[in-house]
This record gives sequence, C-alpha cells and structure tokens, in this order.
Amino acid sequence: MPIQTTPKIWMNGELVDWDKAQVHVLTHTLHYGTGVFEGIRAYPTADGPAVFRLTEHIKRLFNSAHILGMEIPYTVEELVEATKITVASTGLPGCYVRPLAYYGYGEMGLNTLPCRTDVAIACWPWGAYLGDDAVSKGVRMKISSWTRHDHNTMPPAAKTVGNYVNSSLAKVEALKAGYDEAIMLAPNGLVAECTGENIFAVRNDIMITPPLSAGALEGITQNSVMTIARDLGYDVRVDNLARSDLYIAEEIFVCGTAAEISSVNSVDDRAVPCPGPKTQAIAEIYLDAVKGKVDKYKHWCELAV
Repeated sequence: MPIQTTPKIWMNGELVDWDKAQVHVLTHTLHYGTGVFEGIRAYPTADGPAVFRLTEHIKRLFNSAHILGMEIPYTVEELVEATKITVASTGLPGCYVRPLAYYGYGEMGLNTLPCRTDVAIACWPWGAYLGDDAVSKGVRMKISSWTRHDHNTMPPAAKTVGNYVNSSLAKVEALKAGYDEAIMLAPNGLVAECTGENIFAVRNDIMITPPLSAGALEGITQNSVMTIARDLGYDVRVDNLARSDLYIAEEIFVCGTAAEISSVNSVDDRAVPCPGPKTQAIAEIYLDAVKGKVDKYKHWCELAV
C-alpha cells in the first residue's frame, strides 16, 4: 500500500518537510541494518488525537537500542514530546507513527563505535495491516519455512531493523503461496510469533501466548490484550505452543500495533473456528480503549495536543 504523505517528519530535533527528510546513500544503517524502530498508533478521541501507550513504546525503543549497544542522543521524555509534536503537525485525527534510530552518514564498516546516531519520527495514515475486516473474517496462516532467530544469532527481543529481513522473507513466502500471514517457529520447533504480530491460541478454554524465550517480541499490544482478557475473567498464560496446538485450537488471534487484533480462520489449511468469542470480546474492548472510551484504560492514551 503506497504511503500517504503528511506535511512534516521530525529529524534530529526539528520538523522538516516530508520530501526533504532524506539520508545519504552511504548511511550506515542502510548497509548493515543496525537500527531500531517502533510501530505506534495515534487514534481519534473525544479530546483530540491520542497516541496509544506512547511512553511504553519509546521505552522499548531505548531497550532495543541498549541491546544493540546504541546510544540514543535524546531522553525518553524528549522523544515522547517529539512524537506528540509530529502527530499534531499532521492535522490528522489518527495516524501510524514510526520512530527510527539509526547510524547515520560519516562512517563505514562493521565497527559501529565511531558512528553517530540519528533519530527520525514519521506519521502517516495507515489502515489495519491485515485488513479492516480481519476480526470478523479472519486471516489464513501458514507455518513458515523460515525459522525465527536464535537468541545468540540475532536478538529477537530487540526491534532491530536487520531482524526484519527474517520477517520479510516469511511474509512474502506466505503471500506468494496464497496466505495472508506466516507463523514463525523457534529453532527448537515451538511457536514464536508471526512476522509482525504476537499470537494467542485458546486450548481447553485457556488463552496461551508464547514466551519471550521462544523468540517472541515483548508486545505492547500483547500486554494490552492480556490485561483486557484478565479483566474479562479469562485464564491467560504465557507458555509454549507447538504447531499442532494451533491445528486443534478453539480459536486463534494475532495482535500488534499495525494489525491491531485479527482473527485466524486457518493454519496450514486446517480450519480454526472464527471469529472466536474471546477474540470478539477482547477486540471490541480494545478498539474502544485505544480511542479513550474505556475509563479504566484511559491512561494508555497520551494526548498529542
């Protein structure tokens, strides 16, 4: 889907025109993938656009950078404020937000120690990643032939630019085979996550999501879903899942900032009941919560104005 432009992008402390937000072809991260990023959404609320769990996302950006040994030349608070300024500059009621910290132009080679760190924040309109009807209709999944990174190969706990080559290969493979999304397994054969979403499966009325040790990213939407589910009285556990658990699950859904909450209707052509009652109930509350309509979750919404 083509990106819809907005007026400004925040780069290294100032708002610049969209078309002038450029980097040199010899930018270090372009060659080596040693950058970190976040995916965040701002939603329309009764009080104006609000960024969902903004501070948690920026803290995760810093955690990813710390894992890489990258020093971000701003504080969490400064990038939170910069994000709000950028969202407000769009004039949009809601948008997708992409902060990116990367090694800039001036050094080349695998040694990142002399490299400077640049930071950019862009916002643009972007619908639900797996389709606006993904909750009710569901998406078709396949187990990928590509394995999620081992912890001592590439750190899956970091939202690192280079890590997503792995996800992109799996995503394109699934699309070419006629599926909507791929499920990735850990090197030990257990379920890790999807290419850009955490996964939940319901087995024996228990909601299960894979642990970080399986290679899953520590999802902020995942955390929101678990909070909502437990408040609804559901039994939610972080535990290992085998691919066969998915084939016989009572319901499955995936979640992430871009995808929000999407039902799964099949895995490897094995039908899954869809949409499941737990998925529907959680999705309904989540979509109200991100718009500031649920009092107990209003603290998740940080106004951009």
